[in-house]
Amino acid sequence: MRFFAVLLMSASALWLTGCASTRVVNSQVTAVAAAPAGLPLQGAKYRFERLPLQVQNPDVGLAEQQAQQALADVGLVRDDAQAQLSVLVSFQVLSYLNDPFGGSNAHLWRPYGAVGYARNGAWAYNWGWTMSTPPVTEYRRAVSLVMRDLRSGQVVYETQASHQGPWRDDSPILAALFKAALSQFPHPPAGVQRVRVEIPN
Repeated sequence: MRFFAVLLMSASALWLTGCASTRVVNSQVTAVAAAPAGLPLQGAKYRFERLPLQVQNPDVGLAEQQAQQALADVGLVRDDAQAQLSVLVSFQVLSYLNDPFGGSNAHLWRPYGAVGYARNGAWAYNWGWTMSTPPVTEYRRAVSLVMRDLRSGQVVYETQASHQGPWRDDSPILAALFKAALSQFPHPPAGVQRVRVEIPN
């Protein structure tokens, strides 16, 4: 009996260790391919494009690094001199306090890495006394990639991924979102897809 108890405790410890070593980022992904005949996307060369408001944002450089890794994973090659495609990288981050008893109220939602913050009040029982429940901070993050044929200017692939969860570390979550956004490249299915990406804890 004691042997089985020790075995059960060991199995439980291993299970907890395994759960603690990784996190699962569940994303909602939407993508559309519109490449004309004669322009294969697999193995294409690309360079990054920036909008005027992105040029002064240092966080865009980090996002491009994360996107570059995800693009390399699906066979695209960065080559600024001989690029066939331009890739526009965008991301959004929103943090807010979510009170499960009082709802949530978020604001300051802006592109290219701006962070929002919101607050909620207290809630009360009807028995004559008041309780205050600490709201939980949650984060909503989204990324998008827009690929254009440099010769025609036509959008040939567009994809976006979003995730909502409690983790505060932006960098690994955004990297997972870029990976999820390209998970079906270059032939994405129609509609919204749910994509799971495991990352280190």
